[in-house]
Amino acid sequence: MNAITTTTGEQYGVGKIVCVGRNYAAHAKELGNEVPEFPLIFIKPASALIFDGMSIIKPAYSDDMHHEVELVLLIGKNLKNVGPEEAQKGIAGYGVGLDMTLRDVQNELKKKGHPWTIAKCFDTSAAVSDFILSKHCSITPETRISLTVNGVVRQDAPLGLMLFDPAKVVSYISQKMTLEPGDLIFTGTPEGVAKVVPGDILSAKVAGIPELRVKVEAE
Repeated sequence: MNAITTTTGEQYGVGKIVCVGRNYAAHAKELGNEVPEFPLIFIKPASALIFDGMSIIKPAYSDDMHHEVELVLLIGKNLKNVGPEEAQKGIAGYGVGLDMTLRDVQNELKKKGHPWTIAKCFDTSAAVSDFILSKHCSITPETRISLTVNGVVRQDAPLGLMLFDPAKVVSYISQKMTLEPGDLIFTGTPEGVAKVVPGDILSAKVAGIPELRVKVEAE
């Protein structure tokens, strides 16, 4: 079973991976989507998870795999129907992650009105850094998140551009499903998502959090 290890040695068995879509207005607009009134959530399986230094494998059935850099929250206790204040206390740690998306597959499924799970759930589609405990990390609206591909900046924005901050995201999700220790929450991506191809090196950063560096390979 995958396990999350913090920078100080704590370990959490990975539960569910809950992702938030369109949490930055500019990203919603760059894909031609409406800005949501509440967090849009979807699930990735734990089998999608990989860690720093590993490889993202592009499935052969897609020709348009996109990067999406995101702040990732590690849940440290059971949370059900909690408000933002209690939700904040339930965030055990922070990491940086990549929600990889098969954009061509997603767009085709959306046109048909079908769920687009298979565009998001493939093996290696959820990459995460090591996690730092929340008590050792100060995340503010001014904290920046960024992604480079082969050393070129693709995404760079302050976390304050989130439509729903981490506490609100956790609170909202807890109204819809119980969150448990070891659950991960991907909080959405800023604008600048784009295609990557085998051979690309991706480096994701959030100030104060260990860097995530992965390579893209062909299936």
